[in-house]
Amino acid sequence: MGAGHVSGRTAGAVGRPRRLRHLAFLLAVVPLMLLAGTVSASAHAALKGTDPADGSVLKTAPKAVTLTFTESVGLLDNSIRVLDPGNRRVHTGRQEHADGRADTARVTLPHLADGTYIVAWRVVSADSHPASGALTFSVGKPSVTTAVVPGDTAQDAASTTLYDLARYVAYGGLALLLGITAFAMATGVSGARGLLVGGWWTLLAATCALLLLRGPYERGSSPAAAFDPSVLRDTVTSRPGLALLARLVLLALAVVAGRAGTAPRGRLRFAIVSVLSVALAVTWAVSEHAAAGIQVPLAMTSAVLHLLAMAVWLGGLAALLTALYRAPEELPARAVARFSRLAFTAVAVLVATGVYQSWRGLGSLDALTSTDYGRLLTAKLVAVLLLLTAAVYSRRWTARLAVPAAEVPVPERVREAVTAGTGRAPAAARHEDAGDAVGVDADGDRQPDAGPHRRALRRSVLAEITVGIVVLVLTTLLTGTQPGRAATETAASTAAAEQPLGSTTVLPFDVGTPGGHGKVQIELTPGRVGENAVQAVIYGPDGGIATVPELRLTFTFKERSLGPLDARLTDRGGYWAADALNLPLRGTWTMKVTIRTTDIDQVTVSKPVTIG
Repeated sequence: MGAGHVSGRTAGAVGRPRRLRHLAFLLAVVPLMLLAGTVSASAHAALKGTDPADGSVLKTAPKAVTLTFTESVGLLDNSIRVLDPGNRRVHTGRQEHADGRADTARVTLPHLADGTYIVAWRVVSADSHPASGALTFSVGKPSVTTAVVPGDTAQDAASTTLYDLARYVAYGGLALLLGITAFAMATGVSGARGLLVGGWWTLLAATCALLLLRGPYERGSSPAAAFDPSVLRDTVTSRPGLALLARLVLLALAVVAGRAGTAPRGRLRFAIVSVLSVALAVTWAVSEHAAAGIQVPLAMTSAVLHLLAMAVWLGGLAALLTALYRAPEELPARAVARFSRLAFTAVAVLVATGVYQSWRGLGSLDALTSTDYGRLLTAKLVAVLLLLTAAVYSRRWTARLAVPAAEVPVPERVREAVTAGTGRAPAAARHEDAGDAVGVDADGDRQPDAGPHRRALRRSVLAEITVGIVVLVLTTLLTGTQPGRAATETAASTAAAEQPLGSTTVLPFDVGTPGGHGKVQIELTPGRVGENAVQAVIYGPDGGIATVPELRLTFTFKERSLGPLDARLTDRGGYWAADALNLPLRGTWTMKVTIRTTDIDQVTVSKPVTIG
């Protein structure tokens, strides 16, 4: 064998482990780099209302605290804690859902003394992510000093990072397990058994880690709480915990089915693999975004199909890349072509389900730039476009690899001079004769050498896997980020909660008599639809408080021909007030004030006022 041929094989043998090490480096380092910079996963259930309202001052102590969320929530131990002005825990009653509504949380209160109280809360949203926060209310009047908001209402960084990392590893394990199985069934090539077993162990280890870390992740506590028996008991009885236990059972059944062996073939084997694959994907769908929000049945179906398509594509690419590096000469071109068709179908499913899930998660195009979910989704879309570009090149090289021999021109065999004394052509000539131009198949027929095409396919598949890893990480981050639709609802709820509790309107008046001018100040609380309290104060020409024999206030909503509604003000000694003015519609009302300064002198002034 010629020296040049030997050195080429040696260089290839040295290059393959190096490339595999590079791939392993990408698999390990890229996720860590992306996950290391992330913050706690955003909560997906937003607080949209509280009773008492945040920051309110109450005349009498409330009998309960009720929280209302944008979606159903699960209650933990001590989901609602109340602290008095001295930072001491208030002994509350049993926490429960108010009136049986799953989107509420309520706890009864004992008699509270005057002062400012803090309510710290922590719940688990319907898509399994924790949400936490705090609010204040005062009884009588606010305290000079108030309690400090507990620090454990936030998520523990270590628990969050470890939990997110375990979720990423679980995705990777699923891709290897299902993708390599699909590759073997579609192509008949089963040379990646080591990766298949590795995927099973990876998914098993990640699932066990998620089961242990679920409790600390929900409670916002340190990873040390993972082995607390009470925390584990609560985890295994929750919906996410039951899904993880079901995943472990399915992994065990996969081993049993595999050892029952090689026996099941054809349709039976396909049915077993399909059922186990769908069931594994369901364990993700029941505890992610698809389990909450709009169109839940359709969303869960889409999530399962999306996850299966991802696993078939990326896991199959890993099997193909392994075969291309380890034994490319043993990989039939028809097998590559079969996987190409399977991958094309998977990509079509990914695109269709991805478009639906993007619409469902975003809610509006504005959310693409205004929310974290939208920005992550944009980055994922860019990565997917790069992935599809690499897939196009892979498909092109696959097509060239599968071209029949008759369609490829084969160079004619060149007659070489016989070396004197040997009767044989020189080694270099023999090598050139059987070099890159042609090869021999299993039947002894001469075939065009696919070496250059295989190398090009190897490079494009490696590019696909590299970008696919980034897509997988971005997908993991998306599942831990509040969807754009929910973020928009949260922003709207926050804006409504931060709306000023009341409005003040000042109207000047002049009855046309000496000293008969001044201004009236009207305070409307809270200035929203429903029952409002009114306070009115008259200021005379000198700016001091003045008294008048009569003050009348009415509201008219011209658009709906509603009114005038009389506020029925009463003189409270220095100011006029009404406690039960009901404004039933939001919009712009016309407020009219009639001020009578004497028995015969009066004037009416008006001004528009917006009711939220």
